[in-house]
Amino acid sequence: MFKRTNKQPKALQIDTLIGVGTRILGDVYFKGGLHVDGAIQGNVGAQDDGAATLSVSDSGLIEGSVQAPNVILNGAMTGDIHASARVELGATAKVAGNVHYGLIEMAMGAQINGKLIHQSPGSNEPAVGDASAT
Repeated sequence: MFKRTNKQPKALQIDTLIGVGTRILGDVYFKGGLHVDGAIQGNVGAQDDGAATLSVSDSGLIEGSVQAPNVILNGAMTGDIHASARVELGATAKVAGNVHYGLIEMAMGAQINGKLIHQSPGSNEPAVGDASAT
């Protein structure tokens, strides 16, 4: 009667890789998958087609705001996250800023110094009845 389906997320497609020893000063815009092992001082933006994914490893650092449909964070970030689809915060994730999300998954140990703001799908506005909207 009730069956639990084990839906595995499809493998993360990485189109662009920023390596451990790399430091970028300036804004980064991408399409597809961007994986950050290094550091970015600037804003990160993606085409909002629902498929773009930003992933930041344990050694990754972003100082600036992020706007992408899907964000997987295990490293550190200073700035706001705007993810229209999904945010996944690993156990070593550290966010100093607000997190705007459609869906969110947090592992025990993830740290957020800011607000969690739910947004209805396909909207840039907070969901109706959201306490932080007033």
